[in-house]
Amino acid sequence: MLKKLFLFCCLFPVVPTIITAQNKDSVTLQKDSLQDADIRPVNQYSAGMHAVLDQNIFLNSHGTPVTIAAKTKNVQSTDAVFYLLFGMIFVMALIKFFFPRYFTNLFRVFFNTSLRQSQLADQLLQAKLPSLFFNSFFIISAGIYAYFLMVQYGLIKGQVNWMTLAACVVTLAVIYLGKFCTLKFSGWITGYKEAADTYIFIIFMICKIIGIILIPFTVFMAFSGNGIAAASALVSLLIIGFLLLLRFFRSYGLIRNQLKVSRFHFFLYIAGIEIIPLLLIYKAVLFLLSKKL
Repeated sequence: MLKKLFLFCCLFPVVPTIITAQNKDSVTLQKDSLQDADIRPVNQYSAGMHAVLDQNIFLNSHGTPVTIAAKTKNVQSTDAVFYLLFGMIFVMALIKFFFPRYFTNLFRVFFNTSLRQSQLADQLLQAKLPSLFFNSFFIISAGIYAYFLMVQYGLIKGQVNWMTLAACVVTLAVIYLGKFCTLKFSGWITGYKEAADTYIFIIFMICKIIGIILIPFTVFMAFSGNGIAAASALVSLLIIGFLLLLRFFRSYGLIRNQLKVSRFHFFLYIAGIEIIPLLLIYKAVLFLLSKKL
């Protein structure tokens, strides 16, 4: 009994301490030492970059931001046009290669004022096959030129319209084939066959020259900018107008002694057969294109 009482007396002061210790967490939380510190982070790299931007006069770092709307660019491929014009030039090179003498005589006769006394003209009249090739090339060259001329003046828009291009070539072929047949028939029925042949020779000689001259102007209108293309169209039209006037004057100078016609009657013929049909065809083409647009 005395032992139990002695043990109780010894353990009684320790029990409250143990109980109190069990109520607290065994890990003592310490206060964060960084809470009271004066934190002032300085990014030296960012400050240096801003200083460079402020001092650079070529960078508008303080300007108002501007947004640019993105637009989709519709790129039109010109590969087909390139191969078309390349084929036309290649055909001209082949004709010149196989008929170099006819090509040389053509320009010599064109610049020769005394055509009636020239033997070169007789050589050109006798060369039927080269004349056919050069006339065919004129139809192709002038037809392609007429198409790109309408494109230049806004009558045709968008991608290459192959049907319209073929229509230009076919229309010129029909016009000059009809003119050839009409003049041949007129010379046969009136008995002035020689005068008709001379006039036909002059017409198609000028046409051959026009077909060759139009090659560079067609290339410029197809691939150059608006300024160069517009200048090429204007210069080519002036050259064509000059050659057509030259054709009328040279024709009248050669056939006036054979037909005994006055200048007034020749002018009426030119207006009725040459000018008015072309104006009617031009008006019809404008009407058809305006309906398609």
